[in-house]
Amino acid sequence: MTETATTVRRTAPGGSEHPLTEAYDTALLDLDGVVYAGPHAIEHAVDALAAARTTGMRLAYVTNNASRPPRVVAEHLTELGVPAEPADVINSAQAAARVVAEKVPAGAKVLVVGGLGLEEALAERGLVAVRSLAEEPLAVVQGYDPSVGWAHLAEASYAVQRGLPWVASNTDLTVPTARGIAPGNGTLVAAVRAATGVEPEVAGKPLPPMHRETVLRTGAKRPLVVGDRLDTDIEGAFNGGVDSLLVFTGVTTAAQLLAAPVEHRPTYLAADLRGLLTPHPTVTAADGGFRCGGWVARAEDGVLRLDGAGADRWDGLRALCAAAWTALDADGEPADGRKALAELGF
Repeated sequence: MTETATTVRRTAPGGSEHPLTEAYDTALLDLDGVVYAGPHAIEHAVDALAAARTTGMRLAYVTNNASRPPRVVAEHLTELGVPAEPADVINSAQAAARVVAEKVPAGAKVLVVGGLGLEEALAERGLVAVRSLAEEPLAVVQGYDPSVGWAHLAEASYAVQRGLPWVASNTDLTVPTARGIAPGNGTLVAAVRAATGVEPEVAGKPLPPMHRETVLRTGAKRPLVVGDRLDTDIEGAFNGGVDSLLVFTGVTTAAQLLAAPVEHRPTYLAADLRGLLTPHPTVTAADGGFRCGGWVARAEDGVLRLDGAGADRWDGLRALCAAAWTALDADGEPADGRKALAELGF
């Protein structure tokens, strides 16, 4: 039996007696940092997703990256060995386009600051993408694309200053690439915000428009959000009242997880997507602390301590999370877990 985000204030990682592929009908998978990094698949992702698919679990790919249309993303996934159709891909451009369509008349022009993903998402909603304020758009939509430069940000600023509705696909500050971590759409949105003093309406994770778009397009009944970011993937699952799996193949570190507030705490955690294929051990209260596998963790005087010699360091991290989150909830200050994390090799 799995815990559910709708009924549990999470103070420890959840447990599942069965592999997550059996406990949930649909995996809502983030892409960047989870399935791939730039042009390359994340290690173990291809085989793990193939195994999940054979169990009957539906795989849907949910990304805040608005730069590429679903068909292009599906082609890229298929080239990497992860067969996918355009309908399997849900992006923040689609969520943003739906929000814009609710603000302007059918057939309206919309100023696009972004790439082809936004243009095609607008077209799907019967809207016309333009690139200049001179073309008299009725709204502005902004999403990540590597081509966005000063001239595009300036055009958006002029339009926003005139009072046009401004919708951002997402506000992720960074995006993982094959070379490392690079500026994301949130960084570009911040430039327009600084120039105008205006806040955009945001459509992507972790906010409700993205969750609504995902549910509408997948029809998932028992979804599991799978991601690498606490402030988008995991918070989005929390906001949507669904369970989540955090994988450590992207931007989140173990130290960040220990200091996570309630809305950033995943139901499950795993090294990579192989975590879909296994049961997840339960964390239990023990000896004034929390036990998982061969490890016991407790918080003492603001410091996390770890005892035992379990074979699985992830069991140790689960126990540490329980001790850290309990301490955080008690006094509002994160406990120092540096020594304990070092013992586990993080």
